Amino acid sequence: MNKILVWDWPTRIGHWLMAASFVIAYATGDSEEWRLVHVMAGGTLAGLVLFRLVWGVAGSRHARFGSFLRSPLAAWQYLSALARGRPEHYAGHNPAGAWAIVGLLGLGLAATASGWPVYQEMGGEWLEEFHEVVVNGMLLVVLLHLAGVLVGSLAHRENLARAMLTGWKRGDPAEAISGARVWALPVLLACAGLAGWYLSR
Repeated sequence: MNKILVWDWPTRIGHWLMAASFVIAYATGDSEEWRLVHVMAGGTLAGLVLFRLVWGVAGSRHARFGSFLRSPLAAWQYLSALARGRPEHYAGHNPAGAWAIVGLLGLGLAATASGWPVYQEMGGEWLEEFHEVVVNGMLLVVLLHLAGVLVGSLAHRENLARAMLTGWKRGDPAEAISGARVWALPVLLACAGLAGWYLSR
């Protein structure tokens, strides 16, 4: 297989900004002193998730949900093959990784939708507890995702984290995307910045 361009710029930048936003929000969640930073990071995460949902429909080939979402059975079969050391190679997301992405996006929306009313002192103690449960659930999915990246990298002998930095992976030339979609980066950054600013007012 050749080296091909798989991940466009908005997918890559959005991925790492979401990771950074989550880490910052999680690290500052219990601090009154850093409360505004926590809310801005959460708002930024909300903007990034909303952009990713749109990009999952309008983005390049491997960023679109239709190209990588498969049944839970397909995810189980992939994990079983991975455990046997014979996983199928995918140019884009594998079936198990695809469900991790769905989980992270859904939990990201739930975390920000519950966190903002808590910041506004609405909803009461039950909503604050729900927010904490959702955030901890998101942390669990993040850790599972990281473990999957590590195991998948070893099984396929390909650095999947580096691929999300550079955009290049091994694959058939027919699976390559036609361009890196640099033009969408300002839209991504505007969504992140505006959401972070608006929700922290």
